[in-house]
Amino acid sequence: MEEKKHFTEFIERLNKTTDNFRENAKNKRHKLNLRTARENLFDLIDKDSFLEYGAFAVAAQKSRKSQEELLMETSGDGIITGFCKINSNIIDNESTNAVAIVYDYSVLAGTQGYFHHMKLDRICEKAKKYKLPIVIFTEGGGGRPGDTDITTSIAGLHVPTFALWGGLTGRCLRIAINNGFCFAGNAALFGCADIRIATQNSWIGMAGPAMIEGGGLGSYSPKEIGPSKINEKNGVIDLVAKDEAEATDFAKKILSYFQGDLVDWEVEDQTQLKDIMPKNRKWSYPVRNIINIISDKDTFIELKRLYGKSIVAGLIRIEGKAFGLMASDSQHLGGAIDSESADKASSFIELCNFQKLPIISLVDTPGFMVGPDSEEGGAVRRMSALFKVGSQINIPLITIFLRKGYGLGAQALAGGSFHQPVYSAAWPTGEFGAMGLEGAIKLGFKKELDEINDEKKKEELFNKLVDQLYEKGKAIEAAAHLEIDAVIDPAETRSVILKAAR
Repeated sequence: MEEKKHFTEFIERLNKTTDNFRENAKNKRHKLNLRTARENLFDLIDKDSFLEYGAFAVAAQKSRKSQEELLMETSGDGIITGFCKINSNIIDNESTNAVAIVYDYSVLAGTQGYFHHMKLDRICEKAKKYKLPIVIFTEGGGGRPGDTDITTSIAGLHVPTFALWGGLTGRCLRIAINNGFCFAGNAALFGCADIRIATQNSWIGMAGPAMIEGGGLGSYSPKEIGPSKINEKNGVIDLVAKDEAEATDFAKKILSYFQGDLVDWEVEDQTQLKDIMPKNRKWSYPVRNIINIISDKDTFIELKRLYGKSIVAGLIRIEGKAFGLMASDSQHLGGAIDSESADKASSFIELCNFQKLPIISLVDTPGFMVGPDSEEGGAVRRMSALFKVGSQINIPLITIFLRKGYGLGAQALAGGSFHQPVYSAAWPTGEFGAMGLEGAIKLGFKKELDEINDEKKKEELFNKLVDQLYEKGKAIEAAAHLEIDAVIDPAETRSVILKAAR
């Protein structure tokens, strides 16, 4: 009878960790068209794959709440953690092990308490040991001052959480998802993640309203702090989703690129690439059209679209194999690399390098963005970082010059040197030089041009010199002088990339 009693107590306590026990909290979420923490968890992971840690934890507040209140109001101390599988329906089973961490905003606004930190630290240690990817839902208000049972701590700043989380960089892929409010410690976890997804209705900031007001900086509502429309433009958010369901789908798809290859794939007609470039070399074009043709159908996922817009960065597949991809966007600054796009490219290269994902670089750039305004934005420091990260690349980098490959900027997108990639090739439209042709003529032939008073004749000489320099720097000439490895048929781009990557 005693054993049966213990088992009954166990089942009762287990049931109190579920949404059904906390009906009011569940209904409150649903009335806001939001999901519970466990609903997000079960949408993320493969069925029956979750191995939970610390489900029976409650907040360290026994001195101020009854046991029944703690079970009802502080389930799991506001966080769900455990091992799981994700994407085993499409990826080889052995590579789908993962860690799931889900903040529960219905528990004390998703704040971080004593046992909460213990749970988070333990699962991070296990993720680090087994080199497992982590998907984390970060909705919550940061540190919690109300854990009255803790009497041996003053500020509570000796917790290992943030050092542990930061220390996973380069070892465990971290994908963060946020919906709703995410402030202070929760925001620090979100910001440290390798890939950051947020819903349109997210507000993410390093301090919430109380901390801002307490610091004498004014009174603000939570929705005035770090809205998605701002954080998407400043690079905090990599991908914006309409709701939690779409954000979860994005996370699963992105994770799959780092888990392995797909067997089934479809491809566009590659002969479209033969005539895709504009006839006039001065005209811009939508580079995403090229990316979508080169990629397997429906596999291109773009990151940070509204930040550093002169470089497109994202994930693609070619014949099911995953790649990181960067591409110059001639429709923004003519493809010139400004400070923001340099930051974007540097962090993207580091991510791919850490996670052993081959990189494709599609280059069409006149070089780095120059001028006093650019320098005021820290251009020297931010652009030079591309050479540092390029020198550390130890995975295949394949560089394809679509058109312009000028100056230090072109070198930066090729890992720092045209010979740094495992293979560097150009389309027949490729053109090369130490700097943009027009600028090179204005600088190198300034005396000759200044001596001509007739504007029409000056323009004729200028155009003639540009044409001569263009002929000298054409892709075929660069390949003949071994500055690049080859000139290729655009329709063969996919096969060239695959051969180089293998």
